[in-house]
Amino acid sequence: MCLDDFTHTRRDILKLSAMLTAAGALPLLASLQARAAAEPDAPVRIGYLPITDATPLLVAHNNGLFEEQGIKAERPVLLRSWAQVIEAFISGQVNVIHLLSPMTVWARYGSKVPAKVVAWNHVGGSGLTVAPHISDVKQLGGQSIAIPFWYSIHNVVVQQLFRDNGLQPVTRAVGSPLAANEVNLVVMPPSDMPPALATQRIAGYIVAEPFNALAEDLKVGRVQRFTGDLWRNHACCVVFMHEHDLNNRPEWSQKVVNAIVKAQLWTRDHRAEAAQLLAKDGHNRYTPHSSSVLQRVLAPAISERAGYEADGAIQQVSWDEQRIDFQPYPFPSYTEELVTRLKSTLIQGDNQFLAALDPKHVAADLVDDRFVKNSIGAVGGLKAFGLPDSFERTEEFGF
Repeated sequence: MCLDDFTHTRRDILKLSAMLTAAGALPLLASLQARAAAEPDAPVRIGYLPITDATPLLVAHNNGLFEEQGIKAERPVLLRSWAQVIEAFISGQVNVIHLLSPMTVWARYGSKVPAKVVAWNHVGGSGLTVAPHISDVKQLGGQSIAIPFWYSIHNVVVQQLFRDNGLQPVTRAVGSPLAANEVNLVVMPPSDMPPALATQRIAGYIVAEPFNALAEDLKVGRVQRFTGDLWRNHACCVVFMHEHDLNNRPEWSQKVVNAIVKAQLWTRDHRAEAAQLLAKDGHNRYTPHSSSVLQRVLAPAISERAGYEADGAIQQVSWDEQRIDFQPYPFPSYTEELVTRLKSTLIQGDNQFLAALDPKHVAADLVDDRFVKNSIGAVGGLKAFGLPDSFERTEEFGF
């Protein structure tokens, strides 16, 4: 079971932790300022990881939606880890990225990166995958579960799920003894997760697609719960852009967001085609994944849903959630709830900055929704994405 490692190693995790401090980010920010001064009219330069979270950015490039807006776009740069994504972004090598929503909180407030969330990239699109013999979350007590990163919606959601099932999330050295009610959280590259599950080094993992679908395809794991069934229409990855572009190139920034919003609409109506264009046999070879695995995520067979409902992976049947869906508006209620939950989430490393954060302030300061509101209005409002035409909502949970 050899998988391309397009994600992070332990060294990358340590590097990322060092970069996302005020001191670590300083030389990269100096590079960013120099690049901005030298190239004030830089084209769209996308940095991405080859996961379904990147779909709108890649669709926008593939379908020529940036050029349709009258701006230039270079071929998206495939990066191999979140550390590489952050480094390329903070230094100005790329200017549009998808980033884990909790990581944007860390970047802006932990290391003072002058960047803002301008839109959501997708909703849902993740799951808790477990060994085939496991049928109840409580069976994960005394075992290890992999997460993709401490600052991820995956970590936030799975810890709540564990607590609600009488389990205590802990972080221990590999091989350390665990109590029957403890679950050891380990950070692991997503591409390592299916092999680790197959060899029983871990009892499960929670991660973005298509790694849950891949475990199903390889018959090494089953989906215990979809994250969208735990937190309705939650954001996972968001679109992150530099403040200097938002403030100094507002027309360009508006066109970038316009293209991304149109890409999300197109993807909703062309799910099978989107899976094909993202695949390793697609024209642009954006990801190393097969079209059949991507189809399970973007355009699953209707019959699969009944199976997930029967075995409990989907419990909030009335929500009628897609395995992954697309809508761009960054609801403030989500950001507020995310910050509140991060404060009580077990996170390794220096996370003292979280204690001082006010959720309402973060929702207003981290997010710049000027452009996405215009883009949404231009395509017919939120109802075009199957949502009530309101920029307010109440967060719903299914823990």
